[in-house]
Amino acid sequence: MRVLKLGGSLYRSPSLPDWLAMLARQQGLVLVPGGGPFADQVREAQRRWGFADACGHRMALLAMAQYGQMIAALQPGLVAVSERSELDTALARGETPVCLPGPLLDGDGLPRDWSVSSDTLALWLARKLGARALILVKSVPPERQATGARELARAGIIDAAFASMMHADPPVAVFWAGDGQHPLVNQFLENDTPVGVDTHLAAILA
Repeated sequence: MRVLKLGGSLYRSPSLPDWLAMLARQQGLVLVPGGGPFADQVREAQRRWGFADACGHRMALLAMAQYGQMIAALQPGLVAVSERSELDTALARGETPVCLPGPLLDGDGLPRDWSVSSDTLALWLARKLGARALILVKSVPPERQATGARELARAGIIDAAFASMMHADPPVAVFWAGDGQHPLVNQFLENDTPVGVDTHLAAILA
């Protein structure tokens, strides 16, 4: 099993339909949505009205659910799920489950603030499911083959909690792909490239 987090920043990308079509063809893949423009509205509302981060976090989870529902509706073969039983049923049918925040993706034990985004939730889920790899799809392309998680957090590419989460057990190999790299991600997934051997996607190091 592999987990892929599809960045909300791809909401405005012309390649989004290509990504969705490719992801719907995969077997044994679990998809975690970002928040996209829905999360941007939460940030704007918090700046305007100054409500607590805990409230902002809950609203951001709803933003992920909105983006997840949207992409599932756009592509046959993608199905929105919020329970483990629904995820297992989708995989058994050869569908790609899109995990919505809820009983399946509750992020238990994680901070309830902006230090945790869909990046860390995807890593949390990958560890919970015993996934062999996590691929983070960003609008920003990777610049080199090996990149430290803390460096990426400082640059604002991944969230602040991600680096600490990478040190937890069991370990999960994490890769970074940029918009337009769906052919490489497709090759990685369909060829079942052994973790640590792939030379196309940038590995994120703890």
